[in-house]
Amino acid sequence: MSAIALFARATPGFDDRVAAAAARLRQAARQHAGRIVQATSLGAEDMVVTDLLSRHAPGVAIATLQTGMLHAETLALIDTLEARYGVRVERYEPVAEAAIRFVRTNGADAMYRSLDLRKACCGIRKIQPLARMLAARSAWVTGLRREQSAMRGEVEFAERDDAGRTKLNPLADWSWSDVWHYIECNAVAYNPLHDRFFPSVGCAPCTRAVAVGEDFRAGRWWWEIDAAKECGLHVAHEDLIAFANRNVPSEANA
Repeated sequence: MSAIALFARATPGFDDRVAAAAARLRQAARQHAGRIVQATSLGAEDMVVTDLLSRHAPGVAIATLQTGMLHAETLALIDTLEARYGVRVERYEPVAEAAIRFVRTNGADAMYRSLDLRKACCGIRKIQPLARMLAARSAWVTGLRREQSAMRGEVEFAERDDAGRTKLNPLADWSWSDVWHYIECNAVAYNPLHDRFFPSVGCAPCTRAVAVGEDFRAGRWWWEIDAAKECGLHVAHEDLIAFANRNVPSEANA
């Protein structure tokens, strides 16, 4: 059964939430013209945000992190997105030397062996490339929702990140049913892994399908305690940037 069949439901206030999200995106695009980017993970929420941007704020840049460990299904969405919306998706990758050095030193399974090593891997493959993505920007857009996890339960529609940029979360008050109802109503492309019970999709070694009754993010870093289940993209991450920079040759950081 498809994710749409399982989850798409019309709920009270849906049209108002869509209109409010569109208004926030339009306003942010005006305020940060030429200096705002959607940081998309190509998950269901982010595909909704991209569709909203195409309709209401088409000048906003779209960018993603190609970590070197994404599922083939996730990578294929980049071409789909570009073809459908007529945009060029910016791609930010880890510095190859840093990723190679980390694996050579710690092994390909390092993320399973300790929380510090897993976060260090995220630092190299996600946090340092994100820093490059945001370097010339004053605002960025995410698909964060309060319902996603306890740690995200207080997500605001607009907040300041740890560098002082505006971080816009236009779907903060949307439910999982809202996301899929929008996808159904607007024929939004999505990752086929969602049809295989992957509600949250990250790097392949760190993502699995969830079972009936499991938490939304149970398939991410499932071997860790719940409090640890963030890669650092949406929390303060100076420590991860510092680690990543230590593992990047000096000329690559210039």
